[in-house]
This record gives sequence, C-alpha cells and structure tokens, in this order.
Amino acid sequence: MATALTFEQLVQRLADLHQASLELVQDMSLDSLLERIADLAKQQAGSRFAAVGVVDEAGKLVKFIHVGITDDEVAQILHPPRGLGLIGALAASDRTIRIPQIENDPRSAGFPPKHPRMTSFLGVPIRLGEKHLGQIYLTDKIDAPEFTPDDQQVIEMLATYAAVAINNARLYTQLAERESTLTRRNENLALLNDLAPILVSSMDIPDVLDKGLTQVMEYLGMKVSVVYLRQEDGRTLKQVYHRGELPCAWQQPIYAVGDGLIGKTIETASPQLITLEQNCPEGNAGLIGEDGLLQAACFPLSGRLGVLGALGVATNNPLPMDELEMQFLHAISMWMGMSIENVRLNTQQRRIAVLEERERIGMDLHDGVIQSIYAVGLTLEHARLLLSEDTHQARQRIDQAVIDLNSTIRDIRAYILDLRPRQLHDESLEQGIQRLVTEFKANSLVDVNLKLPNDGLMNKLADVQSVAMFHICQEALANVAKHARARRVSVALWSTPERTLLEISDDGKGFDPEKVRLTLGHGLANMQTRARNVGGDIEFSSEQGNGTTILVWMPLST
Repeated sequence: MATALTFEQLVQRLADLHQASLELVQDMSLDSLLERIADLAKQQAGSRFAAVGVVDEAGKLVKFIHVGITDDEVAQILHPPRGLGLIGALAASDRTIRIPQIENDPRSAGFPPKHPRMTSFLGVPIRLGEKHLGQIYLTDKIDAPEFTPDDQQVIEMLATYAAVAINNARLYTQLAERESTLTRRNENLALLNDLAPILVSSMDIPDVLDKGLTQVMEYLGMKVSVVYLRQEDGRTLKQVYHRGELPCAWQQPIYAVGDGLIGKTIETASPQLITLEQNCPEGNAGLIGEDGLLQAACFPLSGRLGVLGALGVATNNPLPMDELEMQFLHAISMWMGMSIENVRLNTQQRRIAVLEERERIGMDLHDGVIQSIYAVGLTLEHARLLLSEDTHQARQRIDQAVIDLNSTIRDIRAYILDLRPRQLHDESLEQGIQRLVTEFKANSLVDVNLKLPNDGLMNKLADVQSVAMFHICQEALANVAKHARARRVSVALWSTPERTLLEISDDGKGFDPEKVRLTLGHGLANMQTRARNVGGDIEFSSEQGNGTTILVWMPLST
C-alpha cells in the first residue's frame, strides 16, 4: 500500500507544481509543452512512464507525447495509440481513472506486441471549462504498487495548469498561422498588383505568356509550366509556350477538350490538382518524369467570352501546394486569360479600324477624286468633239479641264497630308506649327495667315502638351484641306500668364457640329481627347456657309 503524504509534504508538492506551471504557460510550442507536462507529471507522481495525449475538436487523438520509453522501444511497437481501451475510456469521460492493475480492468484493451509491460495506471483528463483538450497518462508507480489519492490530487492540479498552457499554445499557433497566411496573402496581392498592369499592357500574346510564367516559376519555384490555347474549332488545344523540361504527357502538342489534366480543366473551367504517385490518375501517367515531379495542377485561362486555354504547372517540392498557392496561381491564370483576350480584341479592333479606314478612303476617293477625274475626262471628250466646229469653245473646255485637274491634284495632296504622320522632333512648338503651315500651303494652295508669339512664355508648356497642340493643329489643317473648301485660313498661337492658346479658323463651308462631332472624317473627338488628356480643353464653333473656328488651350507650368 502506498504511503500517504503528510500535509506539509502535500503543500510543498503543490507549491513546487505551481512554480513549475508558471514556466509551462510561457512555452508556446505545443510539442515542447506536452513533453514538459509529461516530464513534470512523471516527477510529481513518481511514475516510470508518462504520456500526454491531445485531441482535436471531434475528440480524435492527434498528438501523443511520451517519456520513459526509449526510441528503440517505440520503434518496435507496431502502431501508436489508437484511443482504445483505457485511453478511449478516459477520453470519453471527465473523471480521473486510477487503478492498481491495468490488465485486470475490464476497460483495458491490452498492449500491442513489443510494448513495455505496465501495471498501475493514473489517467487524468485535461479540460478547460466544458472543453476536453486531452489526457495525462501515468503508469507504473515507482516504489509502490499503485498511485495514491495524493498523486491524483497533484496530477489533477497539473491538468488544470496544463489546460491553460495548451489552450494558450494553440491560440498562439493559430495567431502565428493567421499572421503567416496574412503575410503571404499580402505578398501575393502585391505581386499581382505589380504583374496585372504589366500583363494588360502587353501588346502580344508571347509577351503575356513569358511575363506570367516567369512570375510562376520564380515566385512559386515551379519546375515546369506550360500553356495550351484553344483553337478556332473549340474542341482542340495547342501547346503555345512552356518553361522547364516538360514531362511526357505535356510534350503532346495537341489535346482534345476533356482529355487528360489539360483537357479536363478546359471542360470543367475549374482548377485541377493531382498528386503524382506511382498510381497516377488515368490519362496522366506521363506526368511522372525523371525529375521526380510530385504534384501537378492546371488552371483555366478565362476571359469575358469563356475559357481561352489552360495553364499547367508541376513541382518536385515535397511540400504539397496549399490553398494560398492554388489561389495565387488561379489569380495569375485569370489575369493571363484576360490579357490574352485583350490582345486578341485589340488586334481585331485594329483590323476593323484599318478596314473601316480603307472603306472611308475608298468612298472619299470614289466620291471626290475619281468623280472629278471622270468629269475632266468628259470635258476633254467634249473639247475633242468641238475642235472641228468651234476651236474657241474647245480651248475653253481644255482650260477648264486643266483647272479641274489642278483642283483634283490639290485634293490628292490633301489626302496625303492627312494620311502621312507628323512628329514634333527637336523643334519648338512654334517651329513645328510653322512647318505644318508651310506644308499645308504647298499642298493645298490655300492662303494662310500665321501669327506666332515672341514673349517667351511658350517655354513653360510641358513637352506632352506641346506634342498634343502640334497634333491638334495638324489634324485641324488636314480637315480644312479635305472638307472646308476654304480660300483663307488663320493660325494664331499666343500665351497668357496662365495658359497657351491656339486658334485655327477658316472661311470655308462650315458644318453642323452636332452632326459631325464624333465622325472619323472630321476627327473632332480625337482633338478633344488629345487636349483633355494633357489637362487642356478645346472649343469648336462653326456654321454652315460661314467657316469654322477651333480654339484649344493648355495650362502653363507654374
């Protein structure tokens, strides 16, 4: 029979336990804490073996830390505790279990082969309020056949301290995990924030793919990445870009929708993740390569109009891809998909714009230049018929044909003036406008009155504003040459202390501003956009039969 402690001995043990518990609550590592609790319980109860088990929210044993058993003895045991027998009974109860002989208790399930023989048992639940956190197990009381009520009281007190310490360690671990997750999310968002404008500003698909896959390979350390794009038939996928040495399955140049990991991603329009073990999922065995790839994932490249293709990645990192990595890869694939779609739409838009411009030029040439040349031909034909009857009238017809041909030449020059790009090279704004006016007079034979400043305030105009004003002047003069039928044009450039102003006016046929404000031929919307993009503005005033005035102004730098 075990000897009971004296009152003084019990008080001293509880005081020692309290002092030790103060150190427990400072340990934030759960594994280290459990081992210290087991050691402390072993010392306080005077047992040969001790262990601490921790359960999850469902009551399942998730950690089991033991002391008193050597590593060699542990290695010989077939399996760790499964939560059966007395361990299971203690987990299902909120009461201490103290028995002299384990093997004689009907709740005992016995020990697995090679397990050390154990006799007496003391099991104490670790509870925090109504929440069950785990258990303390003690076996084989030293120098006594069984554990005493005093041992039970001391270990129950230890279990109370342990509950607080374990709960604190779990909270600390959860906070650390949340902080780590938040840090990674912030890093991912920062990378996406940097990558997104780069992708959407790319003007060709290879550039989009190169920048996107570079981010994937460098940041996430992927071994392989590959992109397949959907073809026009909608049922096949073609490999267009890859980084790293491809495994056999991804060396296939063409996939059908629904075939393999790539095709399945397109079919479901959702990410796919597989673990590459020896028993690889059907259709993906070729992903097991010589480089020891362990995981592969595939993400849809989605745009507003649907799934455009798939991004495949594979890694030989022993740590599996977690949810954050999957979310990050999915976000990159979405940006790549939208960027590819933007490139295609921009390309299509440029093609449509070229076709529309060709159609416009064709119509203008047909309705203007070609009809004029046809009219000259009719005039000359009439003159040829008059040569034998009325040479004076024939000569008048020929003179008129020459005038009409000169007018047609001016029209052709006007079209060339409008189509040929102009640049403000190393000139000042005044020099650039002077050059535009000189070229305009030579090509249109229209009289131009030019007024330029000499007050020096023009130097305060920003370069982008000078370029914008130069192009507005160019477009305005081109419109005069093409549409106005003007005899005189006035171009004036001047400055005030706050702004620079440019006015182009003509005495031509004018137009209704509301009807032609957004038409391609007059380009009013283009001029307005140029002015507002650099902080300025523009006004148009015109009346049919009374000419047109364009006034544009830009703020000066302070």
